[in-house]
Amino acid sequence: MRRVARVLIDSPLPQLDRIFDYAIPDELAADAAPGVRVKVPLRSAGRMIDGYLVEIVDLDTADRPLSELDAVVSPVPVLTPELYALARRAADRAAGSASDILRVAIPRRMVRAEKAWLAAGAREIAQVGAEAAQWAQRVLSAFPGLAEAVSAGERVAVDAPAHPVQPAPGLDVGAWAELLSAAAVQTLAAGRSAVLVVPDHRDQAQLEAMLEVHAPDRAVVRVDARQSAPERYAAYLRILDGTPCIVVGNRSAVYAPVHAPGLVALWDDGDPLLSEPLSPGVHARDAALLRQELEHSALVFAGHTRTTDVERLVGIGWVRSILAARRTSPRIVLSATREGESRGARVPSAAFAAAREALHEGPVLVQVSRPGFAPVLVCGDCRRPARCAHCAGPLRARRRGAVPECAWCGRSAAGWRCPHCESERFRMASSGSERTADELGRAFPGVRVIVADGEHPVSHVDARPSLVVATRGAEPIAAGGYRAVILLDGDRMLQAEDLRVGESCLRWWSNAAALARPGAPVHLVGVAGPVARALATWTQSAYARAELAERTPLRMPPTVRVASLTGGRPAVQHALTVLREEVPSLDDEAVLGPMAEGEGVRALVRFDYASGRAVTESLRAAVVADAVRARKAPKGRPAVPRNTLRVRVDVPDLDL
Repeated sequence: MRRVARVLIDSPLPQLDRIFDYAIPDELAADAAPGVRVKVPLRSAGRMIDGYLVEIVDLDTADRPLSELDAVVSPVPVLTPELYALARRAADRAAGSASDILRVAIPRRMVRAEKAWLAAGAREIAQVGAEAAQWAQRVLSAFPGLAEAVSAGERVAVDAPAHPVQPAPGLDVGAWAELLSAAAVQTLAAGRSAVLVVPDHRDQAQLEAMLEVHAPDRAVVRVDARQSAPERYAAYLRILDGTPCIVVGNRSAVYAPVHAPGLVALWDDGDPLLSEPLSPGVHARDAALLRQELEHSALVFAGHTRTTDVERLVGIGWVRSILAARRTSPRIVLSATREGESRGARVPSAAFAAAREALHEGPVLVQVSRPGFAPVLVCGDCRRPARCAHCAGPLRARRRGAVPECAWCGRSAAGWRCPHCESERFRMASSGSERTADELGRAFPGVRVIVADGEHPVSHVDARPSLVVATRGAEPIAAGGYRAVILLDGDRMLQAEDLRVGESCLRWWSNAAALARPGAPVHLVGVAGPVARALATWTQSAYARAELAERTPLRMPPTVRVASLTGGRPAVQHALTVLREEVPSLDDEAVLGPMAEGEGVRALVRFDYASGRAVTESLRAAVVADAVRARKAPKGRPAVPRNTLRVRVDVPDLDL
């Protein structure tokens, strides 16, 4: 018998997504331990490559020679068995590579941060004070059964309170942050770790502010992409030090290998920022579900709205919905133009009057759909979209009277002429945040106007009277809550060609309404129908159930899973042929396409959850088979790998 190191190669090549066996030389026997980073020879490439030592086993290798480990890069075991198991499960479910998951989960090694961590020694266990524990119990008691569900490791969905709170003088956060922080503090008090996953840094800041008031010192660990490389690696090492902690971070934090995991909570899982864009594209929600199955820790989905994905899990009994003891909701008003008003009026008289009255007390929020001054320009005569003469990109205006410029190439459009009617006149077809601020500034003279969008980030505003014009998702928090909220451009938002546009609009509007002071009016302008009714009655879960009922006969996600195949036509056709042979449960309507896309084609495969494993295994095998083939190259030149087939599983929208 011989001691053998089983190594996962850190490579994007799909054919290398497996365990390789290496002999352990005597000089590395002391440092070679499961979880450490290593360098190993790769015969096929003739070079050294990085990897992770997954485990050490005793094998009889007399019948096969083994290459030896070249080096142990670091003695710190950064890959825990639990993290590897999660990465393997997540990759298999998404027809991807485990090394791609670990590249997101484990930061790059920083030598100075590692030496400082090794020199620091053992860390004391953080103790939750009696006052903080009582506070957590009081907050969680607003949802009967939630504290017990978290302690028992259940999967639950919670509709978070929709109003701001003040945990300390001068500190304003959403009530949702108070709820998740209380669950984390209760978990830490029980000697277990909590992982809180949020879409962006604004949500993260609210949680950190709340935990700073109630959690023990040095118990909270921040993990996000905005940190420097040494900071992120130091935070990762802190998670590995064997003491319970509370991790707060963005989508990659869902993989944090905390000690004694007791809770994973996701805030606003409908936000697209929680969907990983890098291969294999595993959503934080799916990773959290897989983690809960492996670790049996509690899993909490919280939001002001309920996604159809979570509602499907509630419907099949996989997730339990917990309601508040006392139902509260913002004061929603559906504003429409009255008789005698111009139908083109952007702000109806009722909403205008509400804003004017609220400005006597404090800030008013106005939500718009797009940033900029005039994001869309059309011909002044024929009303066709104005396009750049160089790249055909859309033209926009940055301010009133300015020469339009292209949104794609940035060229100015001086001397533009419509190719259809020869007109030289423009017309503004939409109003962005800056134009809306300009118009409202003239309508409310003497009132401070604040623009909050991607180019003008604002996180907080004070309690002084002001008009805050913000794009969806960029709304700042107001001290004491907004005295009124006006939701504009709702009809335009609902016109987007997106399967989930109703869900998205309801989420944007609900999150904005939750920033209002309790009792303050929230005016939704010019929108009717199911989405508006769901907002007005604050029944987002019912809307999600209705959406599921409509999508089921049409076989739209999330009632089914969808995989996207892109690449050369022969590769896609071959993958589909093999898939149909290996998964006979797929019917004739399961495959959509292939359709031309760029230089290749794209096909969509719809399949039931029960067939998921068989489908992903077949697609992954097709990707590997395509990667190992090589095109014939001219004499004297190396072969060029084909590897044109790309697979993305769990595509949320069929039109992607």
